[in-house]
Order: sequence, then C-alpha cells, then structure tokens
Amino acid sequence: MAFLFPKAYEKSTYDIDFEKLYSLGYRGIIFDIDNTLVPHGAPADERAIKLFQRLKEIGFTCCLLSNNKESRVQLFNKDVNVHYIHKAGKPKRSGYVRAMEKMCTDKSNTISIGDQIFTDIVGGNLAGLNTIMVGLIDRHEEIQIVLKRFLEFFIMAAYRLSGQSRKKFY
Repeated sequence: MAFLFPKAYEKSTYDIDFEKLYSLGYRGIIFDIDNTLVPHGAPADERAIKLFQRLKEIGFTCCLLSNNKESRVQLFNKDVNVHYIHKAGKPKRSGYVRAMEKMCTDKSNTISIGDQIFTDIVGGNLAGLNTIMVGLIDRHEEIQIVLKRFLEFFIMAAYRLSGQSRKKFY
C-alpha cells in the first residue's frame, strides 16, 4: 500500500514550509489546482497569487498538472503565470515527467502537491517524487470525487496507523 501513501501530509498547501524545501535542494513543484490551491473551479485568489509570487522569489519553478480542460487551467493560471499541463491523465507517470521537462528539473529535486490519493499522490509516487497530500479546501465536490473520498478515508486511516503520518521527508 506504500504507493497510496503521501510522503508528507499538511492541512493546507499554505502551511507548507517552502523555504525549508528549497534549502533541502528542491527546485520544482508540481501542483494540482482544485481543492489544493483554490475551491473547485475557482480562479486564482489573492492567497494563491501571493503564494506563487513567494515561490518565484524563493527560486522555485512551478507547474500546474491537471486532468481538467485547458480553459479551466488557463482560468487559474492567468494570474499566477506558471507552466501548466491540462488533461494530464493523472495518475499516469507521463504527466509528471512532462512537468519536470517543462521545469528543467528531475525527480531528485521536484515535489508534487495535491489533495487526492488516487490521482495526485499515486501519480507522484509512480513518478518517483516526494509527495505532499493536503487537506481539501472545500467539501463541495463532484459525485465521482466524493465517492473516491470515501475510499481515501480508509487509506488515510491506514496511513496514520502505519506511523508514516508522523514522518516527513522535509
């Protein structure tokens, strides 16, 4: 079950110590958008815009990796202006590899951040990345995601029982 477990968990993307990650040699960040950075379908808000400004100032290169249509990804990206891949086919490894190519990074210096085990965490783990799962921003989601959340509850319980939740790679 290890491929289902994130390498770290944070309550929010906005709680992550990005300065520490940079000091450890990480240079690229792959982000999911919906419920990782903003509520589902929302454009970049003030908090997200400030986060990406801060990440650029620190020295990170970022890429949005989304299974959504390009119009959705562009709506968010117009105010943060980073690399992006739409219709990524997560959890396939290929989207993560393409993201690293766009950022000129590799699996040793790239992390992946998302809110869903079966797409973001499994995909990042299959690509050999350190993954950070974050708590979701808004509980109002499409029915297919709500059904996956039910299964995620049991996986996260196993994650906590395994002791992995008390360990971080950073």
